[in-house]
Amino acid sequence: MTDYGRRPGIRETLRRVGATSGASTIQLEPKDGLAEGEAPLGPEREFTVEARSQWKMVMRRFVRHKLAMGSLIVFVLVTLLAFVGARIWKYDYLTVTPDASQAPSWEHPFGTDELGHDYFAQVLRGAQKSIEIALIVALLATILGVLIGAISGYFRGWVDTGLMRVVDLLLTIPVIAIAACLGRTIGGGDWWLMSFILAAVLWTTTARIIRGEFLSIREKEFVEAARAIGAKDRRIIFKHMLPNVVGPMIVSATLVVATAILYETALSYLGLGVKRPDTSLGLLVADFQRSFQTRPWLFWFPGLFIIVIALSINFIGDGLRDAFDPKQTRVRA
Repeated sequence: MTDYGRRPGIRETLRRVGATSGASTIQLEPKDGLAEGEAPLGPEREFTVEARSQWKMVMRRFVRHKLAMGSLIVFVLVTLLAFVGARIWKYDYLTVTPDASQAPSWEHPFGTDELGHDYFAQVLRGAQKSIEIALIVALLATILGVLIGAISGYFRGWVDTGLMRVVDLLLTIPVIAIAACLGRTIGGGDWWLMSFILAAVLWTTTARIIRGEFLSIREKEFVEAARAIGAKDRRIIFKHMLPNVVGPMIVSATLVVATAILYETALSYLGLGVKRPDTSLGLLVADFQRSFQTRPWLFWFPGLFIIVIALSINFIGDGLRDAFDPKQTRVRA
């Protein structure tokens, strides 16, 4: 009589199948009081198969990415400090106190400037404005890059050639030079205008990424099936193909946020960004660069916020890239 309950390797085999498939995870649960690892006697076996969706697998890999999760926590805390802390802090960024040019103290944690403004309130306001600009730039640049990349990759031919030559031309010119020229021509000083200018020059990388994804997906069977039943190009692009590039799109948008913060800092430093009485982190660095030797905290505090925000967003994007990678088999610490 064959002993079905002691056949070796069935659990290990199922686990290997679940690990290599990349689409589901198979879990076995003991039934009828059997110990873990044992199967019931007889040809019938009872086991539970729990399928995981792609989004669940992505979230699981991202949560296990320690550096990305730590960076996400840091970014959330900095954002809460900038937007919530500024509202409950006892000083407004426009309030002038009698304590001018003071060093950091309990009353003024970041000190004060030469006019008596509380520098902690100023830095929080600058962080608010820099984050707002970065998020708007990332949203606009991602929308523009996805549309151009999708059209280029789907239609190919002369459409693809023309759009990609424009992308190549923009990539050969330094972004900061283009943004500075546009800002000088149109007129700088409005943060929303600078957001549009940065979005107009930061969409190129996203467009190339989405184009490459569309060139691969347009040859898949489900796209051919949609064409065969008479679906229009617009429906195929937005209904069938675009949902399959959400991963690269999210990663690209995350990296644009960090890039936008750095370029906002550079443009504000050049006098083409946010103008007084409002402020941003880049403007604070530009205004107090001459105080580096005498009052270095006026330079270091906004610079530290820029570094923390940019690095945390970059690490979040790195974690998302690893999480969306279907070939990813391990999670970095």
